[in-house]
Amino acid sequence: MQHLVLGKMKNIHYTAAARALRNLADPARAGVPDAPGFGAAGWRAATSQGYFKHSVGDIFLGVTTPAQRKLAKQFQQMSLPNVRRLMKSKVHEERSLANEILRLKFQKGSPDQQQEIFNFYVKNLGLIHGWDSVDGSAPYIMGCYLLNREKKLLYKLAVSPRIWDRRIAVVSTLWFIRRGDTRPTMKIARMLLEDREDLIHKATGWMLREVGKQKPQVLLEFLDKHSTTMPRTMLRYAIERFPEDKRQRYLRKVN
Repeated sequence: MQHLVLGKMKNIHYTAAARALRNLADPARAGVPDAPGFGAAGWRAATSQGYFKHSVGDIFLGVTTPAQRKLAKQFQQMSLPNVRRLMKSKVHEERSLANEILRLKFQKGSPDQQQEIFNFYVKNLGLIHGWDSVDGSAPYIMGCYLLNREKKLLYKLAVSPRIWDRRIAVVSTLWFIRRGDTRPTMKIARMLLEDREDLIHKATGWMLREVGKQKPQVLLEFLDKHSTTMPRTMLRYAIERFPEDKRQRYLRKVN
């Protein structure tokens, strides 16, 4: 009986999810109307464009993250081809919903299902873009799957010309850090020391800060070696929780 129910749920179409999102749209959150064909729910937000500066051309509906997560539970059994349609959308919240659905599928799945979701995620990496999409999916799918597996894929992504691949590489290691393994994070952090993108500096600094929570000495050793040459934003994020006098000592060393 359960099999029949799940089979029926997997027939949920992309348009049902898209419609559900539009029913939750909040023009006040979204900004000003600028999306013909989407009716009252089609908005491109000036404020959101500032917040998601790398999401130029996205359409924003103004749906909150908690609302998207609640909706993802309703569409958790959506088929992967329909999830992929969400991932290809220009509507920001549709892509975010796809990531939430994939995260839930992976979290609730059997080992075989988790492998299927991981393979799907890797195959469609090019559709993962935007810092929120990366941060909301990479640790919980790629990081979780690779915890006790070879990390070569992450090191390959860390040198990709695509900014989102590099962010996926470093942010995925959050899963490892919280389980006591900081080695992949430190290796990727060293690989990204000369990266020119601010979003990579922020993500790497964030992961270094997380390392410091688990293994302070590992972070201090990294800073002693690289603090004078690493990007200032990366350093600021890494030492954010340091006492103010200690923070200032590190910041004064930066060229």
